[in-house]
Amino acid sequence: MTTKIPATVVTGFLGAGKTSLIQHLLRTADGRRLALIINEFGDIGVDGEILKGCQIEGCEDENLIELANGCICCTVADDFLPTMAALLNRPSPPDHIVIETSGLALPKPLIKAFTWPEVRTRVTVDGVIAVVDGPAAAAGRFAEDLEALAALRAADPSLDHDSPLAELFEDQLASADIVILNKSDQMDATARAAAELAIADKLRPSVKVVPASFGAIDARILLGIGAAAEDDLAQRHSHHDAEGEHDHDDFESFHIELPELGSPQRLLEAIAATVSANDILRIKGFLAVAGKEMRLVLQGVGGRLQHYYDRAWAPGERRASRLVVIGLKGLDRRAITAALDAGAA
Repeated sequence: MTTKIPATVVTGFLGAGKTSLIQHLLRTADGRRLALIINEFGDIGVDGEILKGCQIEGCEDENLIELANGCICCTVADDFLPTMAALLNRPSPPDHIVIETSGLALPKPLIKAFTWPEVRTRVTVDGVIAVVDGPAAAAGRFAEDLEALAALRAADPSLDHDSPLAELFEDQLASADIVILNKSDQMDATARAAAELAIADKLRPSVKVVPASFGAIDARILLGIGAAAEDDLAQRHSHHDAEGEHDHDDFESFHIELPELGSPQRLLEAIAATVSANDILRIKGFLAVAGKEMRLVLQGVGGRLQHYYDRAWAPGERRASRLVVIGLKGLDRRAITAALDAGAA
């Protein structure tokens, strides 16, 4: 019998650090030929571009496939299964497949896809890795008690938006074989204990929680788990188990193109103010800065903005600032775009 190719599913909420974790996997792959499937939510493949620009051996463009046509758990038949078939049918298939879901994807429908006839005899889910933003969990960003949340809604209608996010968070944890409590460098012992307590009752028995900074977990820990997750779907409970399909009507995304910046500082201040004034969950992309040969990567989650230069602009590549804005349904796109245009002027 042909040995099945293992696949690792990396899931986690917006900005938890999935891409950083995958970059570290590539650095510690120890000769394994990895193929990456990146499911981007939005119009610009930011996460895929970051990985393409990482200049890590084994991160060649032909081994990275982006699925940008919608949430991977909603487009299994149209996008994911044909992509898997193409990978498996290569003359030299990969040793291991790593799948980074979007921050809005439910893991269980994706795991279930591995039982489809097209792939079930050739590939197995080696493990599901859930990456958690430690400081966010410590701050109680997601409700522990849904009944208490329902009671709070009556007093504060703004909590209406929290329920789908909380359920998504819980579904990702319930499917996990290992949980990476990321950004541990930003937590003291008290905060870490609070974060671990916040997620403990959402995990299956024996699932380990591993602290990390910048997703730095060795591939020897995350690859080779041997979970065969597709065979124990019943043990990975989901809020959506009774539903045939699901949607993400609570969320929307759009992209903004800006000119080359004289200095990024004014735009960063405009972004921070705009995020504070709107229901923006995530903002990310690339900035072109005059006089700088390298592009500036921007990653923003809530009020936290991170930026760094990742690689030089390629010959012939258009120098432009491009951002994806992801938020709750009903974003004022015109006002957000105007504010960022003003910050880039």
